[in-house]
Amino acid sequence: MKSVLRNRVAVAAGGLGVAASLGAGIAHAADPGLTDLSVDIGSTVTAQADAQAKAAKDAKAAAAKAKAAAVKARKDAAKKPNAWVKPVDGYALGEPFGIPGSHWAHKHSGQDFVVPTGTQVHAVHHGTVVKAGPWGGGDGPAYGNAIVIKHDNGTYTQYAHLSRIQVRVGQQVGTDQQIGLSGSTGNSTGPHLHFEVRTGPDYGSGIEPTGFLRAHDDAV
Repeated sequence: MKSVLRNRVAVAAGGLGVAASLGAGIAHAADPGLTDLSVDIGSTVTAQADAQAKAAKDAKAAAAKAKAAAVKARKDAAKKPNAWVKPVDGYALGEPFGIPGSHWAHKHSGQDFVVPTGTQVHAVHHGTVVKAGPWGGGDGPAYGNAIVIKHDNGTYTQYAHLSRIQVRVGQQVGTDQQIGLSGSTGNSTGPHLHFEVRTGPDYGSGIEPTGFLRAHDDAV
């Protein structure tokens, strides 16, 4: 009886060994495919990440190059006699002149240049600062911190929603001189420069700014 039991145990053990060996063989046969698939997926993800990083780097380099070109163009333009230049670099045009809206009393009195807070703001032409301070320098709280400059041709330019004012009333400024930093003070929904060209020093005398600058050899 014991001999029979021993034989059955041996057979059973042998069967288990065969099954285990067979299972290992199946697993071993499947492993190379799984490994190759994992390697392929990993390579694809890495390649995509590298491509995205390169695209971001290229875009950043292109933006920096474009901004540098704009700065050079503005500086070159400023050297010309009686030059007029853009008030900011690296901008996107926002709300245009003359449209109705809920953020101003009547129609939009200037042109918005969308730029990050802290962007350098430049005098578009030489002149004398006639307003500088909070409450639009006297034009009202909607403008926030603002500057108004009187120019030699009898026109005025206004720069509003500034985060910082870097000139004072009575100061003479040159074409392209930095006069402040952009911001979002006053009645503003986000960082930008509100820029006006006026026939007089006060609100209500604005004319279309982009056409004015184009007429003075500086298209925006």
